[in-house]
Amino acid sequence: MARPRPFVLVLVLALAVVWCVAVIAAAAPAPVGTPWTWDLPDGFPMPKVPADNPMTVEKVALGRALFYDTRLSVNDTVSCATCHVPALAFTDGKAHPVGATGAAHPRSAMSLVNVAYSPVLTWGNPNIRSLEVQALLPMFGETPVEMGLSGRDTIMLAALNATAAYPRMFASAFPSEPDPVSLHNITAAIASFERSLISGRSPYDRYRFSGEATAISASARRGERLFFSEKTECFHCHGGFNLTETVDHVGKKFVEFEFFNTGLYNLGKAGRYPYPNEGVFAVTGEDEDMGRFRAPTLRNIAVTAPYMHDGSVPTLDAVLDHYAAGGRTILAGAHKGVGATSPYKSSFVKGFTMTARERADLLAFLRSLTDTAFLADPRFTAPAPVR
Repeated sequence: MARPRPFVLVLVLALAVVWCVAVIAAAAPAPVGTPWTWDLPDGFPMPKVPADNPMTVEKVALGRALFYDTRLSVNDTVSCATCHVPALAFTDGKAHPVGATGAAHPRSAMSLVNVAYSPVLTWGNPNIRSLEVQALLPMFGETPVEMGLSGRDTIMLAALNATAAYPRMFASAFPSEPDPVSLHNITAAIASFERSLISGRSPYDRYRFSGEATAISASARRGERLFFSEKTECFHCHGGFNLTETVDHVGKKFVEFEFFNTGLYNLGKAGRYPYPNEGVFAVTGEDEDMGRFRAPTLRNIAVTAPYMHDGSVPTLDAVLDHYAAGGRTILAGAHKGVGATSPYKSSFVKGFTMTARERADLLAFLRSLTDTAFLADPRFTAPAPVR
C-alpha cells in the first residue's frame, strides 16, 4: 500500500486550523441581518446551512462582490469568477485553469451549480466538507498557486479596508462584530453567495417536476429512459434531484460521499492514474482509492466542456464513447493503457452498445438539463466594482 501524499494532508490540516481559529476569534454574538429567502425549484429540498454562518441578504451581496473581486489575488489579476463563469455554469471552459502567477491547475474547474447540496467539495478530497474551508484552498494553496495569497492576507485585508464601500458592506453583513473585515468573514460571505447558486428550472425540470408535457422533445424523453436504465447505468452515479448521488439536505438521514473510478486511465496495467491526479488515493494512500473522483452534477452539463476531472474528454459525444466502451483506451504515449481492464474501475462502468438513435436521444436528454435562465441570471453575474 502506498503512503498518502504528505503535502495534501498538511495543507488540509493547516487550512482547517485556520478556519477553526477564525471561528473561535469570531465567536461573538451571532450575526444578524435580513434572513435569506430560498427560491427553490419544484422537487428541491431545503439546503443545509451551517449554524455559525446563517444565510442573510447582506452576506450574500457581500459574497457576490468578493467572488468577482481581483483584489483577492496576489497581483489583482484573478478572482473566484475567473475560473467559475456564470454562463458556463460556473466553470471556465478550460481543461486546466490558470492561476494568478500563470501556473496551470492539474484539475478542471468544477461547477458550482447547486453546491449548497454538496456534502464534500473538490474532485478527490473527502476531507473538504464545507464551503468556508474550501474557499481557503484557491486563496492560499501553493500546489498549484491559484490566487496566490499565501503570506499576504494582511495586505489583502488592507486593500479591502481601503475602499469606501467594503467596510460598510462587511459591517452590514456582520453587524455584531467590532472589526468585521476579516478572513473568516470573507470566506463566510463567499460561501453564502455560493449557496445561493440554485439551478433547477431546465426544460427537463419543467417536464419532470412541473408537469409541462411538451417542455422536452420525444427524443429527450427516450434519452431519459435510457439514462435511468440498467443498460447504461448512468443513474447510479448521477441520480436524484441534483443528478449526483453525493448530496445532503435538510431531512436527509444518511449522507454518502461517493467517489468513482471510471476507467479513464490504466497505467502499466496496474490501474494507476497520472500523478498528481490520483483521486482519493492522494489523500488516503489506499490502492482501492486510485482514480476515484467525485461524480459531479450533470445539471447544465452541455455548457461545461471539457469533461472529467482533468478535462481530457472534449465533448459529450466523447463522454458517451467512453462509457459505452466501459473505459477509455489510450493506444500510445505516457498514458497508454486500457481503462476498461483497470482493477479499480467501478462496476457501474460496464460498457454498452447504442444505436445512432439512442446516442442522439441520450444527447438530447443531457442537453435538456440546461437551465438557460440560471446561466444568465443577473443575481449571479458580476456586480458593479466595489470602490
